[in-house]
Amino acid sequence: MTTETPTYKKKDFVSDQEVRWCPGCGDYAILNGVQQAFASFGVPKEKFAVISGIGCSSRFPYYMDTFGFHSIHGRAPAIASGVKIANPDLHVWVVTGDGDALSIGGNHLIHAMRRNMDIKVLLFNNRIYGLTKGQYSPTTVPGKNTPSSPYGSLDEPFNPISLALGAGASFVARTVDTQIKHLKEVITAAHNHKGFAFVEILQNCVIFNDGAFGHVTDKEVRDDRQVDLRDGQPMLFGKEKDKGLRFTSKSLEVCSPEEAGTWQADGPTGANAFRICQACENGEIPVPIGILRQVERPVLDETVTKQVQDVTESLGEGTLESLLSSGETWDVS
Repeated sequence: MTTETPTYKKKDFVSDQEVRWCPGCGDYAILNGVQQAFASFGVPKEKFAVISGIGCSSRFPYYMDTFGFHSIHGRAPAIASGVKIANPDLHVWVVTGDGDALSIGGNHLIHAMRRNMDIKVLLFNNRIYGLTKGQYSPTTVPGKNTPSSPYGSLDEPFNPISLALGAGASFVARTVDTQIKHLKEVITAAHNHKGFAFVEILQNCVIFNDGAFGHVTDKEVRDDRQVDLRDGQPMLFGKEKDKGLRFTSKSLEVCSPEEAGTWQADGPTGANAFRICQACENGEIPVPIGILRQVERPVLDETVTKQVQDVTESLGEGTLESLLSSGETWDVS
């Protein structure tokens, strides 16, 4: 029996819920891109599950016509892990923000990365707490005046890409809310990856941190301020691709296109990904987008399923009664 690949359009993934984000929020563009991407995968709608925590981005499941769960603050990766273990055929996506994922949810996120669950995480990074009215977040730049840092934030922020690389995520990428073509390409690559995929999306909060990434993403400057990393291709940037990047023994430097180094996303250590993601946003080195790391390693949900099958074949199905009465038990009268 053959199963036909379903054909969808974006509208098939649009729910009947009114979208409630501030006018101009970057989340609208991301929602549009995700709905278009999901429609192109050829995966039945009932095979998707979108899990979120708490925050503006976490309203996402309401707006997707798929299975979904708006969970609790910071715990989306843990809940998504359980969903995937219990339903291995589901395509499980987590939508989160820089506050939800990297503050209260930081521990859950790094362990999901370490375990290499086959789940995909979209982290909307606007460098602020939007839902709770503009407090500084784990990615806010130092000196930012907010209700919780009225004289300027003193914290050194997380670099989400560095964090993902350090935690061992097998797929690490970055894209931009309003660069829809690129966003869809990255989301598609994450979908096709077997294992944990982490995608940071530079997202603009028009109310509480407008223009946080304007010096990187505005149309007037982005050709010179971004380098799109593509595996096996030279690291070129500029409107005419007339500038390149190359690694030296101690640094990363701008060079001519002919001297540009070739990007490799499958480096076993991810050392070059670490080096390039630390590039200064306001300096000569452009900010990397695209796929920074993509490697293969064992996927936890598959190994858990196999272990359960092997033990069941060896010891039999068992019953709840035998489980409760096994080991050291005693009667209380």
